[in-house]
Amino acid sequence: MSSPDRRVRHRTIDVDGVEIFYREAGPPDAPVLLLPHGYPASSFAYRHLMPALADRWRTVAPDLPGFGYSGTPPTTDFAYTFDAYADFLQAFVDRIGLTTYVVYLHDYGSQMGLRLAMAAPERIEGLIVSNGDIYEDQHGPKYDRLKEFWDNPTPAGRERLGQAVSQEGFRDEFVGEVDDDLAALVPPDLWTLSWAQLGSDERRENLTTLLADQRHTVAWFARQQAYLHEHRPPTLIVWGPQDGYMPEGAARAYLRDLPDAELHLLRGGHWLLETSFDEVLPLVRDFLSRVLG
Repeated sequence: MSSPDRRVRHRTIDVDGVEIFYREAGPPDAPVLLLPHGYPASSFAYRHLMPALADRWRTVAPDLPGFGYSGTPPTTDFAYTFDAYADFLQAFVDRIGLTTYVVYLHDYGSQMGLRLAMAAPERIEGLIVSNGDIYEDQHGPKYDRLKEFWDNPTPAGRERLGQAVSQEGFRDEFVGEVDDDLAALVPPDLWTLSWAQLGSDERRENLTTLLADQRHTVAWFARQQAYLHEHRPPTLIVWGPQDGYMPEGAARAYLRDLPDAELHLLRGGHWLLETSFDEVLPLVRDFLSRVLG
């Protein structure tokens, strides 16, 4: 018997006039795990997970517009807001013909993925939640700087947000608050590549626009919680509590609306696929086996 093909394919496709790069692995007719990425990453964040699942499942990870290897449409055509990215994700799954899927909800990708689920609950086979928060009362202390801007969104405040769009700012996002031995497992390729892929002042300004728009996601939290409470999709919560934005309480809060969700708190922070992959993988495989077969 031949071994399964675990190779990752690297593809481009036109979505509403924008050239979109995406990674894909696994049998083309297999059940799907959709992997939208967060800030300041790209589909590169899933480079280990995709081949590790490719024996049984099809994994799909796009680079969002203005990120990674995807195109950067002008602001006259794309708003670089959470609304725009949620609309893009819907257009992307329709364009490549996905009809049902489990969605991986991490960082900013959790906002886009949840809106995708809310728009068509019948397509959702399950959710994997990993450090993607929707409970404002459980926000960690690193939100304080952002909330200063949310409460007073001035040009000067936007400029301060933009200062985080730097290679050092990206390093802080990836390394965060994890213990030193875990931080040593996070490759500098992550922030170096993410910074290099911005490549232009235009892209950096677009990313600042997205950071500034995050304040509008809070108004979606109640609707997202209501979706979870009403539809109760099968859910795996795998969380790194060493996260200045999303500590342990942000994970446990999901149980308010998903009391049957499976919760695992691992030793790690915001980027568990970098520091705790060997613990995350069997949990994901077991969950996908149960909900997708």
